[in-house]
Amino acid sequence: MGTILNPLYYAVSWVLVTFHSIFGAFTKNQSILWSLSIIGLVILIRIILIPLFVKQIKSQRAMTALSPKMKEIQKRYKDDRQKQSEEMMKLYKEHKTNPLASCLPILAQAPIFFALFTVLNGIAHNHPHGLMRGSVLAQARTAKFFGAELSSTFLSSPNTTTKIVTVALILAMSATTFTTQRQLLVKGMPKTDDSNNMMLQQQKIMMYIFPVIFAVSGVNFPVGVLIYWGTTNLWTMGQQFYVIKRNPTPGSPAYEELQKKREAKGVKNDGANEGGTVATDPLENPEQPLQPSQRQQPKKKKKRK
Repeated sequence: MGTILNPLYYAVSWVLVTFHSIFGAFTKNQSILWSLSIIGLVILIRIILIPLFVKQIKSQRAMTALSPKMKEIQKRYKDDRQKQSEEMMKLYKEHKTNPLASCLPILAQAPIFFALFTVLNGIAHNHPHGLMRGSVLAQARTAKFFGAELSSTFLSSPNTTTKIVTVALILAMSATTFTTQRQLLVKGMPKTDDSNNMMLQQQKIMMYIFPVIFAVSGVNFPVGVLIYWGTTNLWTMGQQFYVIKRNPTPGSPAYEELQKKREAKGVKNDGANEGGTVATDPLENPEQPLQPSQRQQPKKKKKRK
């Protein structure tokens, strides 16, 4: 396994060392340098994942639109699981969507997260991975975040300061996860019957389960990994807030609020401005039906002889 993941260890450690060199032009404090390097790694990864995030939004909106048809299939073939699965797959293929697309950003980050965990864990046990060797490894071992070593965990360190810092980071990680899920649930989901909306039920489960999972497993994470995960949660929360506010899902509370603001400013609900130009949504399917504000060309009537 280590041999297979070696390229990933080198990639993660190379990014950390590169950011360490870049930020080294501004400060010589090793603790600040390595903390900023981890944050820099998060920002770089999330920028790379923006296309996957757009695909995730499209998939979520497509699944929301298909929810009535999915319920109809489940009701029709409730006694035939195989036929139900076949019809579901046919529905996904017909509308060119995939329920797994909403998990792409998380799945894409998983190898990076595991590699960073291994690299930081190697620092704690003086075990080199990738470029984290020699003097670089020694510098990283002494780096701290508010008095807690980046490589230490809540369970492995007897230091009270380390335990306080790790608990604070774990709480922040769990709180940002809960806030992000709740933000999507309250503002970003279309108003439907809660008892019949599968996607809404899944979001509710995730909203409570994920923070608990992070809180329980966080005691085993090195401080550096907690910084990584907390930063990526903040990025996700801000990114989602922007999309919900500026580009909400049709039928959601955020969408209704946006329409009211547009009406107050004299902008029509269909997204057209006063000049007649229709605002397009880059996250929506480009094959949209003709909007009411778009003028159709008049057809010439044939004159009777």
